[in-house]
Amino acid sequence: MRILKKHSAWFAALCMALAFGGRAAAADWPAKPITVLAPFAAGGTVDIVARLIGNKLSKELGQSIIVDNRGGAGGTIATGMLARATPDGYTLMLHHQGLAFNASLYHNLPYDTERDIIPVAYIGATPNVLVVTDSLPVKDVGEFLAYAKSNKIYYGSGGIGSAGHLPMELMQSVAGLKLEHVPYKGSGPALVDLMSGQIQAMLLTIPAVMPYLQSGKVRPIATSGRKRSPALPNLPTLEEAGIQNFEYAPWYGFFAPAKTPVPTLNRLHEAVNKVLADPEVVSKLGHQGLEVQPMTREQFAGVVTGDIAKWGKIIKSLSIKVE
Repeated sequence: MRILKKHSAWFAALCMALAFGGRAAAADWPAKPITVLAPFAAGGTVDIVARLIGNKLSKELGQSIIVDNRGGAGGTIATGMLARATPDGYTLMLHHQGLAFNASLYHNLPYDTERDIIPVAYIGATPNVLVVTDSLPVKDVGEFLAYAKSNKIYYGSGGIGSAGHLPMELMQSVAGLKLEHVPYKGSGPALVDLMSGQIQAMLLTIPAVMPYLQSGKVRPIATSGRKRSPALPNLPTLEEAGIQNFEYAPWYGFFAPAKTPVPTLNRLHEAVNKVLADPEVVSKLGHQGLEVQPMTREQFAGVVTGDIAKWGKIIKSLSIKVE
C-alpha cells in the first residue's frame, strides 16, 4: 500500500476499478477475442513483442488475441482509443516508455494518462543501441565523439518527442555534443535513410535493428543500458565507452482502461506473467534484447508514475514541445 499511496493518481484509478468491478461479468472473462492496440506500425519493437506474447497469451486465455496497429502522433492515437474503450477487458494496449514522455510532450491530449488508463502487466526492458551508417568512418564511441566535434552528423528518429529523439537529446546534453536532428514519420523510413547514408546515426531498439546489424548494413557502436545486453555482449555500454550519467532502457507493458474490473485485471496480469515464465518466450525476447522482469501491478504503476515525473523534467529542461 505504500507504493499506492505515494502514487495517488494510480491509486485512485485502482479504487475506481474496484468500484466498478461488480458490474461486469469478470468471472466469465474472456468470453470473446481480445484486441491489443499497438501504438506503432507493424515491424517495430512494440509490434514484435505484442505478437510474440499475444500468440502465447491466446493459448493461455483460450481466446484469440488480435493485434491492432494504430500508429500516429507518437502513440497518442492508440492511447486515446484505449482511454475511450469499454472497460471490460476486451481492449488492451501494449506500449513502451514513450507513454510517459507523451504526458508532458503533448499539451492537448484527449485523455489523462494517470486517470484514464491503468498499468496491468510489466513485460521487461531493453537497452537501445547507437548505430551509424556503414560509410561513417567511426568504429567506436571515442571515434564518434571526436568525429562529431569537427563534422556535422545528422541523426534520425521516428519524430519529435519519439523514443529515438528524446534520449538522443539527453545524450547530447550530458556528452556535450551537437548533432542535427532529422525527424521522420516513423523509425522505418529513417532506418532506410540510415542504410543509404542520407543520415549518419540513430538510437534504435535492439529488436528493430537486429536484422540490419546481422547483415552489416549498419554498424553498432554502443548500447544505452546500465549493463551490457546479452543480445550484443561484445558491445560496450555508452557509459563504459565514456559517456557518463546516461542510461536508457525503455520498458514495455500492457495497459487497460481505468475502470476495468479488478478481477479481470488480476486474471490478465497472472496470464501475462505465466507467459513470461515460459523459457521459450524468455529466450525469444532475450534474442531481441528484451530482458523479462515481471512486476506486480502496483510496482508497474510506480514505474510509470516515476517516469512521467522524470521525463517531464527532462523535456522541460530541453525545451522540447510537440504541437
